[in-house]
Amino acid sequence: MLSSQELCAQARSNVSEVDVHELQQKIAEGARVIDVREPGEFAAGHIRQAVNMPRGVLEMQINQHPAVAGYDDALQRIAAEPLYLICRSGGRSALAAESLARMGFDKAKVISVVGGMQAWEEAKYPQVAGE
Repeated sequence: MLSSQELCAQARSNVSEVDVHELQQKIAEGARVIDVREPGEFAAGHIRQAVNMPRGVLEMQINQHPAVAGYDDALQRIAAEPLYLICRSGGRSALAAESLARMGFDKAKVISVVGGMQAWEEAKYPQVAGE
């Protein structure tokens, strides 16, 4: 039996990752960010450009991402460009990235953010509350 920490560590070893400094650079270049935390966590503080899709419903809602909503080929469109997934500490985003890879997303294009919002806050990068 695996503990949650072991499960997350296993997922992290199977997915692509970036740190918050690289994410900040990618956001400046127009990267898409999905925050997989729960709505209350997201409302307390998040990256302005992030879209909230909690991990529990990510697989069902990914085709509703604002960048592709309304297209018949939404999954193919959302999978065409890199997606950066962030959570509180990096565990849920790694699990979410692993799940999207099982759905057929390219592992190199679904990227988990190491350290999550905790690392983002420690780096003093901007965030917004509410919304």
